[in-house]
Amino acid sequence: MGSIRVHASSGLFFDFRYKGTRCREYTILPDSTANRKKMGKMMEQIEAEIAVGTFNYRTYFPNSKLATRFDAPQGAGGAAGLGRENTPPPQAEPAHYLPPLTPVSTPLFKNFADEWFAENEVRWRKSYKSTIAEILAGHLKPEFGEKAVGQITKAEILKFRSALAKVPGRKNRDSLSASRINYVMMTLRQILTEAADRFNYTNPYRNIKPLKIQRSDVEPFTLGEVQRILQNVRADFRNYFIVRFFTGMRTGEIDGLKWEYIDFEKRLILVRETIVRGEEEYTKTDASQRDIQMSQIVYQALQEQRKATWGRSEFVFCPGEGQHLDHNNVTKRVWYPILRHLGIKQRRPYQTRHTAATLWLAAGENPEWIARQMGHASTEMLFKTYSRFVPNLTRQDGSAFERLLRQSGTTEAPDAAQLQACQDNPVEAHNG
Repeated sequence: MGSIRVHASSGLFFDFRYKGTRCREYTILPDSTANRKKMGKMMEQIEAEIAVGTFNYRTYFPNSKLATRFDAPQGAGGAAGLGRENTPPPQAEPAHYLPPLTPVSTPLFKNFADEWFAENEVRWRKSYKSTIAEILAGHLKPEFGEKAVGQITKAEILKFRSALAKVPGRKNRDSLSASRINYVMMTLRQILTEAADRFNYTNPYRNIKPLKIQRSDVEPFTLGEVQRILQNVRADFRNYFIVRFFTGMRTGEIDGLKWEYIDFEKRLILVRETIVRGEEEYTKTDASQRDIQMSQIVYQALQEQRKATWGRSEFVFCPGEGQHLDHNNVTKRVWYPILRHLGIKQRRPYQTRHTAATLWLAAGENPEWIARQMGHASTEMLFKTYSRFVPNLTRQDGSAFERLLRQSGTTEAPDAAQLQACQDNPVEAHNG
């Protein structure tokens, strides 16, 4: 049975037997998983042809000395010397066999990327489609566009990622964030993975891990800070921030909130749409489609807001012309000014969402109920993100267990007789 082996000075080579002769055919291919896979497939084909008697040595190894010997007719000395092994070619004359191992013919990256985009855009949200288009035009096509997609190597991918770290970022940052770089690289990975599957070659993106992303700080406001903000913010935005602080709605969700999704009778806010890049879209995830229960303060705020915008606009919160709010405008003209005025540490408006979660937890609300209000698929993110802000959920001093024992009337350690009774009749001991 043939095998693929490696020679220290030349590279990978085929090692198989044909017509009773051990044949070694050397290449200049370096030892790699991709090259072994290609040669392995070729070895399988060779053995299959040998088995059925259709193997032509010169077809696979046209420049091999053994090819000439196997071409020689029987009885004309062609069998002479067949017991010798085919020695490696001299270093001055590197092996140049294996025409079948040339890279598979693949389209240019720019053409395949366009095809991939066209095939997938039907399942993407508008904002996501726009983001992918920007990544292709701004990063991937300029770097790989004129290169055949099947010829892109892992080394080139890593070099490209390093170059991204030197690209200036937004808001006067010296470089792109790790999150943004990962987003660009994720798009590249998806394209190369699809190409590798479609054209049957080894994906060069294998074993490349994303950059580590620094965990963003959760800095919720205290209830005292919330009260100060609501008492001093512009009157036309007080109801807006009451709803933000006490529902945990995302920015796009509250900016795109319409009156048709307010159910005063059942006291529910139906989250069904969001604003992304100024356009109305489906919510972030399926779990984000949720019904938020109105607390009394939220109910009253929305009743007050009804007097201001009901009938004038389909949006609950809107500027004078009746369109939805522009979050950048609200942040710069209302949010940051009130924080500076009150001397409160500047934080993004998104911290209002974190504030709602921590206040609910501190109040002892059921975590599953909170997760549903927030639009989380489970409580995992809830505890992972917010537990450190709620001492009652993270006690490590044993006091919770002590409280349980006191409530059950177990305040003293059992004596030897009690322990023996538990061992003799554990059921009665448990029930007692």
